[in-house]
Amino acid sequence: MLISRATRAAALAACATFLLASSACGTDESDEPTATSVRLYGTDGNMLNSFPTELGDRADLVDGMKGTTPLTPLPADFKDRLRSIDPDLTSFVYAAEAYDAVLISALAAQLAGTTDPAAVAAQIIGVTNGGQRCETAVACLALARDGRNIEYRSVSITRSGFTAAGEPSTASYATLHFDGTQINDAKTEFVGAGSESTASSAPPPGAGAAEQNDDAPLVLGGLLPQTGDLALSNPPLAAGAALAIQEINAAGGVLGAPVTWIDGDDGTNPAVAKATVASHAAAGVHVIIGAGASGISRAVLPDVVQAGLVLFSPSNTAASLTDLNDEGRYFRTAPPDSLQGRALADVILRDGPQQIAIVARQDSYGAGLQEIVRSELERAGLGADQLNLSTYQPPEDAEAAPVDFTSVVREIKESGADAVLIIGFSESAGLIRALTDAGVPLHH
Repeated sequence: MLISRATRAAALAACATFLLASSACGTDESDEPTATSVRLYGTDGNMLNSFPTELGDRADLVDGMKGTTPLTPLPADFKDRLRSIDPDLTSFVYAAEAYDAVLISALAAQLAGTTDPAAVAAQIIGVTNGGQRCETAVACLALARDGRNIEYRSVSITRSGFTAAGEPSTASYATLHFDGTQINDAKTEFVGAGSESTASSAPPPGAGAAEQNDDAPLVLGGLLPQTGDLALSNPPLAAGAALAIQEINAAGGVLGAPVTWIDGDDGTNPAVAKATVASHAAAGVHVIIGAGASGISRAVLPDVVQAGLVLFSPSNTAASLTDLNDEGRYFRTAPPDSLQGRALADVILRDGPQQIAIVARQDSYGAGLQEIVRSELERAGLGADQLNLSTYQPPEDAEAAPVDFTSVVREIKESGADAVLIIGFSESAGLIRALTDAGVPLHH
């Protein structure tokens, strides 16, 4: 068992006092690196109440883990409405963003007076900027039916609307803390990020009053992580989308008809997601809600554009997606990681670590957020020699062999890290197990 230098020195001093003449007081140093108590940090892909189940009977290893996720303080009424959809819901991460993505899509179609995807896409940014403010499906749809421009504000979009790139200009982040195997809501803090000045000021296309249209019904297709490494995040996403569909149709639907929802899995896998997109295109879907992971959206976007559809994600955060050549067909209600990185660096720095390891999935989400956090930590004064960056290739699908974190753990131990940030999905539980199996003591 490895012990700290301070503990070792105290033990040797005590031994010298009581056994001065004894050969039992050895002074030989082990060649093995000294163990340092390590604090764990996570992000939106693993700071979920469902994540500890990935550790099985070692679920308590997450005790003390901290992290961030895009999250606004959700009204109790909204949580109750979500639970009416899924009584077993334990996490609300991205539920609000999914709800808003569906409702914005419906409002855009109503304002466009058609379900034509190009016309719907042209209205989406304007739905969140510069019109008459409204906050419910009933009120907003009534304004849209009268042909009046609206400024949609709701559970995830509260301060300002979308940028010209079709993403939030401002965001709220929650700092989360695992106590035992559950996130302690009493410790959750919220911090704002972004700037209202970056919201688009371009006027939306003219809206016309439209009670009904031969193009109806509006058909939305899910592209959510029902399976794969991000499946832990699916329940709140699915509940948010289902709640929005329910409330839109209760408010009279769009263009005189109920909105139709067709379920679909992205599998956290490009091949699965591409097959779902093809199926949706054949079924007459107009707007696809998803994908769950940034890398999956990047992979399927060319297919979506070629099919002439709209892709609207509630949970993509990779900063690189802001500059995609999407032909105006890609939108997201989740804020880019350029905002989350600052909040995450702040959470880590509060604990005063001296050596930080950042381990990330080798994809646009993981590598992108890793680079942003590194930049924020260095800007705060940490030297490059205090940071150790590692990436790993995520499993291709649920049938793939578990990730081998042996070399990553070796790097962490050799660096003497006292903080480890894990940017990953369900597979990152394997890193926590590997750290403890290698004798790295975790801070609880």
